[in-house]
Amino acid sequence: MTKLSVNVNKIATLRNSRGGDVPNLLKVAADMESFGAQGITIHPRPDERHIRYQDARDLKKIVTTELNIEGNPIQKFIDLVLEVNPTQVTLVPDAVDAITSNAGWDTIKHADFLTDVIATFKKNGIRTSIFVDPVSKMVEGAAKTGTDRIELYTESFAKEFSKGNKDEISSFVKAAKTANNLGLGINAGHDLSLDNIKFFKDNISNLLEVSIGHALISEALYLGLDNVINMYLNRLK
Repeated sequence: MTKLSVNVNKIATLRNSRGGDVPNLLKVAADMESFGAQGITIHPRPDERHIRYQDARDLKKIVTTELNIEGNPIQKFIDLVLEVNPTQVTLVPDAVDAITSNAGWDTIKHADFLTDVIATFKKNGIRTSIFVDPVSKMVEGAAKTGTDRIELYTESFAKEFSKGNKDEISSFVKAAKTANNLGLGINAGHDLSLDNIKFFKDNISNLLEVSIGHALISEALYLGLDNVINMYLNRLK
């Protein structure tokens, strides 16, 4: 079964909008785990507009499944990950002012940099993943860095799927085949939802983990967190 890691950035955004501690991020994360979530994902950005760096430290103390920290490996981020020592770090090439992730790494252009960063994290026992577009050449480049996994950037799939175009999955199938042949673990994330998750999972061999935040929280506004988390788990079986 593919694991479900829930991204709690939107919970932090809601909390920060009033300047207090409601909703309490730690309680929501713990509740999500009790509802069946198999991991908690956070993506702290330099301006801390949703997840704060302190949130990463606090979550490490209470998460009982897997903690995945995503972000662009600037020095401040590297230092945080080494301090917190999460289960997994996912490297994402976000610009400082990015609203959300919008591209995977050019693993060929940035090969030396990624190799050095990956080595640092793996030396400290942290599982590593690189955010990539569904392009076999980029998957091959990722493998050369020494990373444990890749995370397929699924926005293009989700966009085309919503239009009824299921053929977009073909590039992801090819990228996954390349990853499998190279011995890389496969994660996926970005705009995956209850509508498209089963189709994606059924077509991607050896999909280990999906990270879902925006859609899951939006769906939960209508259906409830406990219900939505278990709806995802049923689709990922």
